[in-house]
Amino acid sequence: MTYLASDNRYEAMKYNRTGDSGLLLPAISLGLWHNFGGVDTYENGRAMLRRAFDLGITHFDLANNYGPPAGSAETMFGQMLATDFKPYRDEMVISTKAGYHMWNGPYGEWGSKKYLIASLDQSLKRMGLDYVDIFYSHRPDPNTPLEETMGALDQIVRQGKALYVGISSYSPEETAEAVRILNDLGTPLLIHQPSYSMLNRWIEDGLQDVLEENGVGSIAFCPLQQGLLTNKYLGGVPEDSRAANPTSFLKKEQITEDVIQKVRQLNNIAAERGQSLAQMSLAWVLRGGRVTSALIGASRVSQIEDNVAALNNLEFSEEELAMIDDILKG
Repeated sequence: MTYLASDNRYEAMKYNRTGDSGLLLPAISLGLWHNFGGVDTYENGRAMLRRAFDLGITHFDLANNYGPPAGSAETMFGQMLATDFKPYRDEMVISTKAGYHMWNGPYGEWGSKKYLIASLDQSLKRMGLDYVDIFYSHRPDPNTPLEETMGALDQIVRQGKALYVGISSYSPEETAEAVRILNDLGTPLLIHQPSYSMLNRWIEDGLQDVLEENGVGSIAFCPLQQGLLTNKYLGGVPEDSRAANPTSFLKKEQITEDVIQKVRQLNNIAAERGQSLAQMSLAWVLRGGRVTSALIGASRVSQIEDNVAALNNLEFSEEELAMIDDILKG
């Protein structure tokens, strides 16, 4: 059946300017880190992508190694672009990354020019694209000069393979230096993708200031702490959860009684706000306009719908923020 996007797909979504650039990103973006790989059900992924776009999510975030197996999420998204999404390419922001292990040998990970450019060429083939909108250095490389990594990003833009460039998980100091190098090269840094949630606030210790001072946007990954900031773990660890999966990045031992007690208290505040815990957690990440977009993951359509509904209430009173801080500080 031919896919026709919803006529009112832009009515409810909020769009934020990315730093000092002209690019607007949806307040909620969809990442394909999990549940869109070759081991997953194609039709479920297809349904989630369709529904996300119908809800105004125009930004889809990938990486070379997303799957599993590595590369298969990009292949799946390429199928969507060839069929359902073909008429809508120019209404979408598509990003991918390189930095983690992708293939064997000395050129298959980290931040060398050799790896970054070869990886993007492979990503473009998997997705059937001439260019991506944003290409990221997925992580800093302690053994490659930052000038080389940033020079590769600049070259990629000049080759027309990406419109903008970003970095992910760089420290405040590394970010400031990346900004300086890219400005000198004439390819400004568009965006930083850090992990950020109520349970992981490291970017508040300097990184957000660096980004604001330099007109760089930010998109927070794991804003729900891989499901911890939802109602999933309020009663323990369900058998079908990420924490119960031995291959997941979220481990059972991370879900301590102290964490569960905090999550339960946060859930009470969310209920008083008329929100699910996930909705309040996303609203909290987006509070004050310091974060451009919250990058969600999903395993079913209803999760995307619930997350987008967070935009119905993005405001916090000073009392609510103080209560949340007290809970988080224990």
